[in-house]
Amino acid sequence: MPYPQSPIPPVGHEPGERWRAPYACRSTTSRGRLVAEPVSATRGEFQRDRDRIIHSTAFRRLKHKTQVFVSHEGDHYRTRLTHTIEVAQIARALARALGLDEDLAEALALAHDLGHTPFGHTGEDALEECMAGFGGFDHNAQTLRIVTRLERRYADFDGLNLSWETLEGLVKHNGPLLDHAGRPTARYAKNGIPVAIVEYQQRQDLWLDSYASAEAQAAALADDIAYNAHDIDDGLRAGLFGHAELRAVPFLAELLDEIERLHPGLERARATNELVRRVITRFVEDVIAESQRRLTALMPDDADAIRRADAPVIAFSAVIEKADRDIKGFLYPNMYRHPRIAPIRADAAQVVRDLFARFSADPAAMPEEWAAGCDPLDEHRRARRIADYIAGMTDWYALDEHRRLFDATPSLR
Repeated sequence: MPYPQSPIPPVGHEPGERWRAPYACRSTTSRGRLVAEPVSATRGEFQRDRDRIIHSTAFRRLKHKTQVFVSHEGDHYRTRLTHTIEVAQIARALARALGLDEDLAEALALAHDLGHTPFGHTGEDALEECMAGFGGFDHNAQTLRIVTRLERRYADFDGLNLSWETLEGLVKHNGPLLDHAGRPTARYAKNGIPVAIVEYQQRQDLWLDSYASAEAQAAALADDIAYNAHDIDDGLRAGLFGHAELRAVPFLAELLDEIERLHPGLERARATNELVRRVITRFVEDVIAESQRRLTALMPDDADAIRRADAPVIAFSAVIEKADRDIKGFLYPNMYRHPRIAPIRADAAQVVRDLFARFSADPAAMPEEWAAGCDPLDEHRRARRIADYIAGMTDWYALDEHRRLFDATPSLR
């Protein structure tokens, strides 16, 4: 089956034109903030959210947090920050094409990875292992902790006091957490809803049994699109696989054939860039076309109609959904679990485990501001405090802390 080339734009809509659909979230009708604040004279509520995220300490740390490779591997590989910027660009493009609120979509994209640990998913897996007896670790829940508790920038509240719509979108990044009967959905059936989300839900109802807004759904797909494209790029740059191996994915084989047909003999670096560009374009255009089809069928008259739908409304078509699965299926063994990466992952995981064990035995080994929050009589709260500290570390800082506390530290090369 051929892959879709371009969507049909809404009637009366020209590329680049600004328009707002009835199902878009609106800053003027936001459900507000946990702590009431005066309305800004110059910015909408979602603009303020975006700006607060950009100015947060956690956002700056993304510069030195790894996506897949550790930062020592080279300056051209993606970090959490460069990935986040790419996600935000795609999210805004989707929001504009579908008549959504671009500021909300961008805010969600900019914040979606704030809760990630050092050393990419390897660090998260290690910290989850360490926290197994203390409520576990989930990077989405950690993002919520950061924006509602851990950032300390304002005199009147902890966190960033973001709008309800932004918090809802961050928590429901992967869809509803509860079914209509109040039971955890499949993703959370085994371990339950993360503690941080349960605790915050008692303070402000985020509608855990519904889908998030169309803007949040667009940001989530933008994450998938950016991930696929830049991991192909980084894997090729690192020499973990070549163009020939990518042909095992039919979608990518079709794009490579197109590049060769249009630009025979093109040098490898340019061919790679052409491939990455086409991956993003085809995925973005598909989301727009499929979402327009679903929106036409649903005919939502407001943002809550999107939330109450029985399935995501901003989505890939079946054809591109298969391409997405195929790409991820290729990348997992050929990149994320590549034999060259395996020893680096093992060393990075050990750094996280070592730090957690040391701070658990001696909380005073942490900086005073973090050690002060460790309750000697509450093992769970102490473990969560240690996890907050480690999760906030950059790759560089985690290695520096390990060198300070241990005689030998892996180089992660």
